[in-house]
Amino acid sequence: MSLILLYFSACALQSCLNKHTYTPEKCSTHMRDLYQCCAEFYESTGDKGESTACPMPNVTRRWLKSHPPDAVK
Repeated sequence: MSLILLYFSACALQSCLNKHTYTPEKCSTHMRDLYQCCAEFYESTGDKGESTACPMPNVTRRWLKSHPPDAVK
C-alpha cells in the first residue's frame, strides 16, 4: 500500500468533511475508503507501518468491523 494513496484518501475525507461542516455521516464512503486503505497498509507492513493519516492498527480493524461495507451509504 502506497503512502501516496493514504494521503489522497485522507485529503478526500478532509475535503468532504469541510464541505459538509464536519458531518461524518455525509462522508461515510470516504471514511471507509481511508480505513480500508489503512488496513491494507498495515497488512503490508505487518502492523509496523506509520502514517499520520491512519489510526493505530487495532483501531483501524475495530472500526472496519463495526462499520461493514453494506452499512456505508
